Amino acid sequence: MLDLTKVAGQIPGMGNHLKKEAAASRQRLEKALALFRLCQQEPERWLQRRRQWGERLFFAAAEPVEPLNIFPTLPAPPPSHSVFATDGSQIAPSHHEIAYCYLLNIGRIMLHYGQNRHPLLDSLPQIYYQPEDLYVARQWGIRTEEWMGHRRAALEAECLAELACRWVKPPGPHDEPNLAMMDGSLIYWFLETLPQAARERILNPILDAWEELRRYRIPFMGYLSSSRSAEAVNFLRLPACPFPEPNCPSHCDGLAEGEKTPCQVFDPLRDAAFWEPLLEPGQRSPLWRSSLRILDLYPPEQKIYFCYVHVGSEVARAEFPHWVATDAMLLNQALGIMLAQVQKGYGYPVALAEAHNQAVVRGSDRARFFALLEQQMARSGLEKMDISPKEARKRGSIV
Repeated sequence: MLDLTKVAGQIPGMGNHLKKEAAASRQRLEKALALFRLCQQEPERWLQRRRQWGERLFFAAAEPVEPLNIFPTLPAPPPSHSVFATDGSQIAPSHHEIAYCYLLNIGRIMLHYGQNRHPLLDSLPQIYYQPEDLYVARQWGIRTEEWMGHRRAALEAECLAELACRWVKPPGPHDEPNLAMMDGSLIYWFLETLPQAARERILNPILDAWEELRRYRIPFMGYLSSSRSAEAVNFLRLPACPFPEPNCPSHCDGLAEGEKTPCQVFDPLRDAAFWEPLLEPGQRSPLWRSSLRILDLYPPEQKIYFCYVHVGSEVARAEFPHWVATDAMLLNQALGIMLAQVQKGYGYPVALAEAHNQAVVRGSDRARFFALLEQQMARSGLEKMDISPKEARKRGSIV
C-alpha cells in the first residue's frame, strides 16, 4: 500500500526541480532555434556536410528533403474516405499459471466517412502454445516475453494489410481515398540488435505486409504522440560542431563517460518540443528522411520519412514510407485524413483509440481466459493443474 503522507514530503523538492528544468529547457530551445536559423540561411552547406560525414557521426541525424523555411498547412480531408487501424495487446506467459502460453489480441478498426457504410470494430485473438512458439527464440538468447512483443508488431502489420487490401481489391473495389494507421513508429530499431535469422522472422512479414499496401496504393502511416525522437534536432548539431569537420571519432572519442560532446549544446531537447513554437495548429514541418541504421534493411520504396504536425493538442510525429512521401497529392491527402482523425478523437486519432480499446486485455479478461483454459483441460481428461503457491498468495491477503 502506498503511504501518501510519506510521498507528500518529497513533492516540494520535485516541484523545485521541475521549475529549474523548465527554465533550462527554454535556454536549450533558444540555442536550437538560433542554429536552425543558420541552417535556413545556408541549407545546402549543412546538407552537404551531413552527406559527407554521415558515416562518421556518433549520432543519428535525419536529412531534410524540403526547404527548412516552409511550414505547409494541411488540407481538409476528402468528403468521402475510409480509415483502417490496428493495435495489439497480450497476455504474457507465466510459469505461475496453469499452463505456459501467451495470447496476442489485435484490435481492428475500419471507419467510413461520407459513404453511409457500417464501421468495423473487432479484435482477433491468437493463442501461442506450441513449443516452436514458446521456445524458438531461446536459440538466439531472446526471452519469450520479448519475442512475444516482436511477434505482436508483425501481427499488427499483417492484420492491417489484410483488412485494408481486402476492402479495396476486386471483385468489389472501393476506390474512395483511404489511410491505414498504426500506433507508434514504423522504424523497428529494436530489431537491429537481433541475430539475422531472428530479425528476418519479424521484419520480413512486416515488409511483405507493407508491400501489399503499396501494391493497392493504400497509404499507411505511423502516428507517434509525445514522440521522444531527436533525429531532426540532431541535424542542428552540424552547425553546432566547433571543429572544421564533424568527424566524431577524431574529435570526441576520448570523452569521459557521461561527458557531453561540444555539439550537444541543446541536449536533451526533443523534436516535438523544438517544432512547437514554429508551427501553428494545422501546420506541418518540412519532410525529413530518417537515417537510423535498421533502415538499411528496408527496400528503397519503404524507407521511412517523417514530419511533425501541430494537431492542436500537441506536436505529433507522423511517419510514412518513401512511396507516400514522394507523392505530394497522396501525402497531403493522408496527412489531411490523419489530422481529421485527431480532431474527431479530441486530441488523438479516433481510429487508433478505438483499435486500442478493441485490443486491450483487462485483468478480468485474463482471469476468464485462464478459467476457459482450465475447463478445457478438465474436459480433455488432464489432471487439474493449479497455479503456483506464489500466484495464489498474491491473489489473496490474510491481512
